Amino acid sequence: MTDRLKDRTIIVTGAGSGIGAGIALDLARHGANVVVADINAEAAERVAANVSSETGGTAIAHRVDVTDRQSIQTLIADTVSAFGRLDVMFNNAGIIETASYLEITEEGWKRLMDVNALGVLIGTQEAAKQMIAQGNGGKIINTASIGGKQGYPAFAHYCASKFAVVGLTQAAARAFAEHKITVNCFGPGVVHTALWDQLNREFVEKGITKEPDQAINDFSAGILLGRHSLPKDVAGLTTFLASSDSDYITGQTVMVDGGMVLI
Repeated sequence: MTDRLKDRTIIVTGAGSGIGAGIALDLARHGANVVVADINAEAAERVAANVSSETGGTAIAHRVDVTDRQSIQTLIADTVSAFGRLDVMFNNAGIIETASYLEITEEGWKRLMDVNALGVLIGTQEAAKQMIAQGNGGKIINTASIGGKQGYPAFAHYCASKFAVVGLTQAAARAFAEHKITVNCFGPGVVHTALWDQLNREFVEKGITKEPDQAINDFSAGILLGRHSLPKDVAGLTTFLASSDSDYITGQTVMVDGGMVLI
């Protein structure tokens, strides 16, 4: 455990599994007070307990629905009540669905846009309000994707939602710079988590692929570094973005994809 993030209070939404859980673990290793927030309260509790036991740091769990403003407001209020302030907000919660371009429905579009884009908007707004009230800046970090830089026909609506994340990040960086609040996002590539297990199943069910791991292997074929990633590959960047080392960076999308998208 290091003191790199000592005394910083950080919320991570969607931290009950996958990338979010990996982010939370690494933040705690560097001394942060971490709030593990997820719509699945039991998953959040498990991750928070694991983070505390593995790092010796402080992690608490909180249920949140990122599409509900009151839920986000309660999350932030309870975080401030527990730790006195909010320093960093990770708007990480996200979902995906496999559907060909012609199969995307209004229901599927709305569901992905609500969680992936509206959730980032609300989370950014409410975190910024708290940070402005505190008066000494802060950091907001959003989870984008390779799908926020390139469109993929098997989940175009997911890509649209992640393009929205990039746009919201850039706009927020301009909106809140005067308050010393930086806003950035990071773009993971193929990260082997439960989300990709879901995609593997959906590709087989829809007849796009035949083998259980074919989808992730096919998407990983063009990665310059020769392999798909794991949450720990992302955590170094996210901890950097949460630390004072990134104080002069704002409005940026930092790709952490092994070389899938070169920008």
